[in-house]
Amino acid sequence: MKSPYVSELLPNQAVTAIFLVQHKDIRQKKTGEPYLSMVLGDRTGDLEAKMWDNVAEVMDTFERDDFLKVRGLLQVYQNKLQLTVHKLQKQHETQIDFTDYFPSSERNVEEMFAELMGRIERMRDPHLKALLTALLTDPEIGRRYKLAPAAKTIHHAYLSGLLEHVLSLSTLAEFTSRHYRDIDADLLLTGVVVHDIGKIYELTYDRSFSYTAEGQLLGHMVIALRMIGDKLRDLPDFPPRLRTLVEHLIISHHGELEFGSPKLPLFPEAMLLHHLDNLDSKMEAIRVLIGKDRHVEGFFTAFSPALERSVLKKDKYLANEPEVPVEPVAEIPEMPPAVSSPDTPAPKSAGQPQFKPQSLFGEKLQGALIKE
Repeated sequence: MKSPYVSELLPNQAVTAIFLVQHKDIRQKKTGEPYLSMVLGDRTGDLEAKMWDNVAEVMDTFERDDFLKVRGLLQVYQNKLQLTVHKLQKQHETQIDFTDYFPSSERNVEEMFAELMGRIERMRDPHLKALLTALLTDPEIGRRYKLAPAAKTIHHAYLSGLLEHVLSLSTLAEFTSRHYRDIDADLLLTGVVVHDIGKIYELTYDRSFSYTAEGQLLGHMVIALRMIGDKLRDLPDFPPRLRTLVEHLIISHHGELEFGSPKLPLFPEAMLLHHLDNLDSKMEAIRVLIGKDRHVEGFFTAFSPALERSVLKKDKYLANEPEVPVEPVAEIPEMPPAVSSPDTPAPKSAGQPQFKPQSLFGEKLQGALIKE
C-alpha cells in the first residue's frame, strides 16, 4: 500500500513518496533558469509542488499523468501546504497500484448497480422501463456506467461517481415525487438515469479525468440523445411524444441557457430534475471542498470557482470556538451640571456645538463669531 498519502502529510515534514503528476509547467526564474511548477496527487487529494534546482536535468524525463517518486520538504506557503522537491524520478507502471492514485466511490459498485436495477424493475410504465433496461443491460454501456465519474472536477469526480450520483438522485426523486402532486415518478426516474449517461463516452479516466475527442466535439447531452436513439430503434412501440419528453429531460437538466442547457425546463419533471441534480452536485462539491482543503490556518476553505465562494469548515469552527467571558456593563455615572461663570460667554443657541480652539487664530475666530 502507498504511504504516505496526501491526506497524511504534515507541515515541515520530509517527504519521500510516489505521486501522480496532475499538472506540469516549466517556468523561468528571474535569472532565466527554469523551475518546475507541478500539482501532484493520489486518491486522497493533491498538493502544489515546486522544484527550483537542477531542473534542466529532469524536466524532460516525465510528463503529465506519469508517476513520480519525489523527495522533498513540505512547508506552508500562503497558508497552504507546498512541497519543495529536491529529487524526482519517473516510475514505471509495473511498480504502481492504480487504486492508490484514482479516487473511487467508497460503496461497492455491484451493490449500487443492483440497487439501481431494482428501482428500474419496480417502474410501472412499460415503455420507460424497457428503455432503461435496454440501456443498462447493454454490456458495454453497463460496464462504463459502473465505472464513469459524474464530472471531471466539480462533483462526484471519482470512479463510479456517476452511479453514486444517480443513486442519490433516485432517492431524492422517489421522495419528491411523493411530496409534489402530479409528478410522474417513472418519467422523473428516467431523467435521473439518462441525464448524464452521455458522460460514459464524454470523459476518459485511464489516468486522470479528462475529455475524449467525442466529448470535446459533442458533449454529453448530444451523446446521450444518440444513445437513446440507437436503443429506440429496437423499441418501435415507444410513444413518440414520450420520447420527446425524455429528450427534453436531457437537454434541459442544466436549468439555464448560460449553464449549457439548449432549452429551459418546460414541464414539472424537467424542473424538478434540474433542481435535484443541482442540489446533489452542490452538496457533494461542498463535502469534497471541505475534506480536501489544504489551508493550514483559519476556518474557511480556499475559494471555489465552481461554488463561487469559500466554505466554512464548520466542525473546525465549532471545535475551536473561543470562550469569550461576558462581563457586566458598568453604569456610566451622571456628569454634574456645568456651572456658568460670568466670564464665560453663553452659546449662541442651545444646539450650537461647543469646542476648544486649538490655535490663536481659532480663538480669535470663535470670539468674533460669539460676539455676532
